[in-house]
Amino acid sequence: MNSKTSTVSKALNFFEQGYACSQSVLLAFADNFNLDLKSAKLVSSTFGGGMGRLREKCGAVTGSFMVIGLAMGNEYPQDMERKLYSYRKVRELDKKVKELYGTVNCGEIIRKHASEADIQDRKHHKIICRKVISDTVGILWDMLNDYEIETTPK
Repeated sequence: MNSKTSTVSKALNFFEQGYACSQSVLLAFADNFNLDLKSAKLVSSTFGGGMGRLREKCGAVTGSFMVIGLAMGNEYPQDMERKLYSYRKVRELDKKVKELYGTVNCGEIIRKHASEADIQDRKHHKIICRKVISDTVGILWDMLNDYEIETTPK
């Protein structure tokens, strides 16, 4: 896995190119899972703006959930151990982001950090979204790194 700093930089670079928060996070990790970029872009494309610009669950968080699924999810429905483990990791990431921002709701995060005028002018991307992506990717990177350590045979 790339370093934490380079992974955060990758995510921010994708975001600067115009990809949604969800896409930027998934794309930053896609190579780790041999996920082709086109599929990663498409599957995460509708989760931006708090899921289709509904301003619900933050796109950086939903993109992270996708990565957790790739890393820790269950391939078979009867594999309840992996399924429940990945669900715990989703809740763990959600909690950590909520501790940082007080919420994981896109609209609430944006309104706490940007004025209505900034939001109308799409300046919130620079004001807060970059920070949320950076923090969330850092949390996710740590979780994946810890997972590799947990699952490495001794």
